[in-house]
This record gives sequence, structure tokens and C-alpha cells, in this order.
Amino acid sequence: MDRRKFLKNSALASSLFFVPNFVKAFESVATEHLGYKRLVIVQLAGGNDGLNTIIPHQNDLYYNARPKLAISKDIIKLTDDLGFHPSLQPLRALYDNGELSIINNVGYPNPVRSHFRSMDIWQTASGSDEYLQSGWLGRYLDQHGKQSYNAIEIDEQLSLAMKGEHFNGMATNDFRVLYKSAKDPYFKNVLSHYNDTHLSEHNLGYLYQTMIDAKSSANYIFENTDVKTSQESYPQNSFAKQLKNVAQFINSDLGTKVFYTSLGGFDTHANQNSKQTRLLSQYAESVSAFINDLKRNGTFEDTLILTFSEFGRRVKQNAANGTDHGSANNVFVIGKNLKKAGFYNSLASLSDLDNNGDLKYSIDFRSIYTTILSQWMNVSAEGIIPSRQNLLDFI
Repeated sequence: MDRRKFLKNSALASSLFFVPNFVKAFESVATEHLGYKRLVIVQLAGGNDGLNTIIPHQNDLYYNARPKLAISKDIIKLTDDLGFHPSLQPLRALYDNGELSIINNVGYPNPVRSHFRSMDIWQTASGSDEYLQSGWLGRYLDQHGKQSYNAIEIDEQLSLAMKGEHFNGMATNDFRVLYKSAKDPYFKNVLSHYNDTHLSEHNLGYLYQTMIDAKSSANYIFENTDVKTSQESYPQNSFAKQLKNVAQFINSDLGTKVFYTSLGGFDTHANQNSKQTRLLSQYAESVSAFINDLKRNGTFEDTLILTFSEFGRRVKQNAANGTDHGSANNVFVIGKNLKKAGFYNSLASLSDLDNNGDLKYSIDFRSIYTTILSQWMNVSAEGIIPSRQNLLDFI
């Protein structure tokens, strides 16, 4: 069987290819190793407009730059200067309870305004002039995966952030489908040939080994995930479904430390208001349900949620009632025991923009990663984050 035939015939390849070798270690995980701190990543893909997310509602420069786009009604005023987009009402309770930290002006030197390149930078924690083939979470797995750590992305494909130099996270939309696929007769037939001398020396050997590890992990997840129906009511959208799956994994005490989710559609070059209003509603309502689910099951305290987008938008609106690609943006951190809740820092000056008309960044996004690794995951960022970064005080 050659590579082309294998890939053509195996419907499992796409869903099982990214399963890491170390997942087999899960089969012997003892209950005392569970219950540790978990990280949930939420990616707002496309470049969310941070300036209409966290609104400087007393700033005339904001309204002058956006005569048709600025939010002027129903702003959720949090301070004398800043407030939420109206769609973020479900997050108000988190803010009031000290469970949300908003970090403004997050970016990196010499910003790139290409979606793909900027996302690579955020996912690999590289500089704008560096090109890395592994992600920051993947490198975390490289260093700590042998201690029964793992990472799951709720998707059909694995993001670069989750790919390490030696180990990868796994991507799945539905662990039950993954388990059933591993039981498929064709899948079993393929694996039955693995020990054949000729095949083991063939260039498909690495695929066979990956599928063996996939079967191992699929069995572990299926056997260790509590299939009880969540008592929490989630919105009816695909992003909420992702978070509901994550909550089920967490509430089942699955030995997983990192979860990766995403909500797309934020590239709002035209007619931004209606699009962003809808997307921010999906985000806020889904996150609120997710957190309520964790609180109901006593797992929120050990969960940290990081929301980011690959860049912000230009301060000035464009002719299509939208915004073009910008640079600095806000980042949301949600958790039970935040050291500095509310607004971590002030919004950058709207009278002192960069040469492209963007907000100037003041916090390097890699310092946020470094802080999470050090203060939340309790590991050193050395070898994971390529550049040395200062620790922040939000956790």
C-alpha cells in the first residue's frame, strides 16, 4: 500500500493525524494527578476591533475618527473613561466579581498586518522577523508532556500554536466520533499490518505509528469522559458547542491542561457594526454559559481563560463603514483568583498614534504568555518563549 492509496482510502487520516505519542501515557494517569490548573485559549480570528470592544466613551477623538462607526448608545460604562460594547453585557458580572482582567495595548514591535503572518507570530511567540515551525503551546508540551500533560483543540485541524518540535496536541470536534473511527474495521485492518517487516520499513511507518497512538488516545478520552448531559443551557452556535465540549472534558477530570477554541469572522472591513455586534454576542453569551458550567461543577477556580485576536483595527473608520487592519489590541483574562482584575492598564492615547494611524502597543503579548506559564502553569518560560519577557501582575 503506497502513501497515495493510504491517504485516499483512509477517512481517518485527517482527524487522527495530529495525535501525539505521549497521549498513551494517559492510560496510566492516577486520579491524584488530576485537578491541576488548566488553560483555555479563545482565539477571535480575523482581527477583532478592540476599540469598539472596549470603548473610550468620553473621548471626542474616538467619535471624530468614527462618525458612523463609533458606539454611542447602550455602552456598558465600567469606569469614567472606558466601557463594554453593549453585546458584552453577559461579562458584566465577571467584571463586577473581579474575575476579568482587561489588558489594553497588547502587541509586538514592528507589527505585521497580514492575517496569516500575524497569527503565526501570536501562535509561535516569535518576533516579527522570526519564522518558527513550532507553537508556544507545542513547545510547552515538548518540555512537560511526559508528565501526563496534553492539549486538545476543538476543531478538525490543529493550529500551529499546538504543534511542538517533538509532540503535538490533538484536534477533534467530537471525541465520540474519534473513538468510533478508531474502531472502524478498515482502521483495524490497516493497523494489523504494522508489524509486517516490509510495511514497518516502508515510508508509511510513521503514519501507522501515529494511528496506533490515535487509537490509544481515543480509547482513553472515551473511557474517561463523563457523558452526563450538562445542566447548563448554552447558546445554539458552533462556538458555544466548542466551549460545552471543553466544559465536559474539564468537569470529567480528564487529564488535559490546555484547550484551544476559536470564533471567526472578525475581519470587518465593511458594515462592521452588525457583524461585530453578532459575534461579540456569541462570544459573551457562550463564555458566560461556559463559566457558569464550570462554577456549577467546582472547576472554575482551576481554570484560566485567555482571549486574543491576531491584531486590532485602524482607529479611523474606512469608507465602507468598517475598519482596516491595525496593530495593538485588548486581551481578556478570566479567572477566579486574579491579582489585578478590571482594567490592568489604561488605553493608549488616541492623540499619539503610530505612523499608520494605529494605537501604539505598550505590552508585548509574549509577556502575557510568560506570565501564564510562570504564574499559572508553574513552569519556566525558558525554551518555550524565545525572547525574555517581564512578568506582569494580573495573576
